[in-house]
Amino acid sequence: MSSPVFGAMGSQNGGNMMQQFQQFMQQMKGKNPQEEINKLLQSGKVSQQQLNQVQQQAQQMQGMFKGFFK
Repeated sequence: MSSPVFGAMGSQNGGNMMQQFQQFMQQMKGKNPQEEINKLLQSGKVSQQQLNQVQQQAQQMQGMFKGFFK
């Protein structure tokens, strides 16, 4: 499933997930993440509902990965 937040930031569907993450990290270098999210919301590229959904998914993933980094 494609993330609307990553999609709005220009991430392409398909391809290697790590490669996409590295591209995302390069694009975000030196930027304030909260400001970027606010820009996406204000521009209408991402709705509040989409943001809430992605944040919920991130929290679930955080819980899954917690066991890997003990």
